[in-house]
Amino acid sequence: MDKKLRLLFVDDEDQLRLVVSDQLQSEGYDVETADDGDTALVMIKKNKYDLILLDIRMPRVSGIEVLKYLKEHKVSSRVIMLTAVDDLSIALESIKNGANDYLTKPYDLDNLLTCIRRVTTR
Repeated sequence: MDKKLRLLFVDDEDQLRLVVSDQLQSEGYDVETADDGDTALVMIKKNKYDLILLDIRMPRVSGIEVLKYLKEHKVSSRVIMLTAVDDLSIALESIKNGANDYLTKPYDLDNLLTCIRRVTTR
């Protein structure tokens, strides 16, 4: 990896956020985290990210709402939506609103890394 990709990982599950961010950092990514959509929006307004890993179901501001903000404000970050619910309508809504891909939890590190590589090399 020539340039260290800057990622924002947004998930309200503390343990998952910690484990995944550690794994991604060990793979050479520059990772920042947010525990909800409100925090993610503040971070997105202040920083540029190559990729945002975005949980769909969070309290207060959902991942879909964050995704809509990204689309409305033409934020150039790539986005992978993450959800524990395997629901085709949620996947379609995510793609319609600008997500580049969609992963269902639980996912293993290999699947996540494959998805990240696919999305960031398009």
